[in-house]
Amino acid sequence: MTTRRCVLVGGGAAVASAAAHLRKKGFDGDVVLIGEEPGVPYERPPLSKEFLTGPPELVRPQEPGWYAANDVELRLGVRAVSLDVAGRSVGLSTGERLGYDDLVLATGVRPRRLPGFDGEGIHYLRTAADAGRLRAELATAQRIAILGAGFIGCEVAASATALGTKVTLFEPEPAPLARVLGAAIGAILMDIHRERGVEIRAGEHVTAVDRGRHGFVLTTSRGDRVESDLVVVGIGSLPNGELGRDAGLAVANGGLAVDEYGRTSAPHVYAAGDVAAQHHPRYGTRIRVEHHDTAVRQGANVAANLAGEATPFEEPHWFWSDQYEHSLQSTGRMGAFDSVVLRGRLADRSFSAFSLADGRIQGVISLNRPGDVLAARRMLFAPHEVTAEQLADESLPLKRLMPRTKTASRA
Repeated sequence: MTTRRCVLVGGGAAVASAAAHLRKKGFDGDVVLIGEEPGVPYERPPLSKEFLTGPPELVRPQEPGWYAANDVELRLGVRAVSLDVAGRSVGLSTGERLGYDDLVLATGVRPRRLPGFDGEGIHYLRTAADAGRLRAELATAQRIAILGAGFIGCEVAASATALGTKVTLFEPEPAPLARVLGAAIGAILMDIHRERGVEIRAGEHVTAVDRGRHGFVLTTSRGDRVESDLVVVGIGSLPNGELGRDAGLAVANGGLAVDEYGRTSAPHVYAAGDVAAQHHPRYGTRIRVEHHDTAVRQGANVAANLAGEATPFEEPHWFWSDQYEHSLQSTGRMGAFDSVVLRGRLADRSFSAFSLADGRIQGVISLNRPGDVLAARRMLFAPHEVTAEQLADESLPLKRLMPRTKTASRA
């Protein structure tokens, strides 16, 4: 009898979750994990936070010994360079070809690079090696310039500030994370950073970088020149979909198109995590989400389907960002930011902004109210009916608005 082989390509949360859940679901075939980085999979969110300010320890979903104990073969420091869908094999950077019965692509994303912004002292943050280099240079830096006030930029700004480094943060939008949070909540976040001493130059971007005698001189869109010891570029990311795209797999939203079961357009090829643009049956559209929680859940879902279940992925998306003592969380999909229902006060920095449509919660963004997010997450796909007045009334516990039936989402 031929042993079934499942090959997992990637080094992050999605493949770690897929490997663990394959074994939990009783998959007794070969499992081979191909990872371009030298170590076993780890979690990336701490790289811009605790890893920079505390002990440089990686958080791993499974310890290195787990893989051998569970008969998962590791091919680390090896890159998958080609995919033969018809022949069911993957070409490796070692020159080998590895056959598979089923393949999971969880190749993630890479930082979007800014032309001319490369070399020593200019940092992009994605891998443990990236974070290690940044951590080492932050130890002696007095000034750091961060280009882009997205999640990476804001979290690195908070971490650098905690280390006593003077931070200048450039953001072309009117406020940090304005496209994700809306202008009003983005302005609250901007105030939080400014109160900690971060110089936020909103509505301004850097047009050129020159190396000076003691670091860098940045030229801005307003014609100013700003000196810095280090530069961190955080202007977004690009999906690593080339392996599948070059093999003819369908693409969508910049990533690999998959159905609600994680299946790509090629038989026996799945995708999960940041690279997967998945059809979401609850929304009736394809969504690609770059969030840790989604990667973990999609990896588990693909594993369940490979183990013989037919389970669609229909979880609500959830993300978080820790900056200073503040916790920013969101779940679901927000509508127009100018029509949110506010629970709490922006000025108190303890609030939740709900998106409401036809008596149903569509999404929520919360600052320092994790319980609101948990309640909303349970309600998103469950039968419920609420009013704006009920959501805004803090004397009414959100759990009172929960449906009384047991048909709530599994999330």
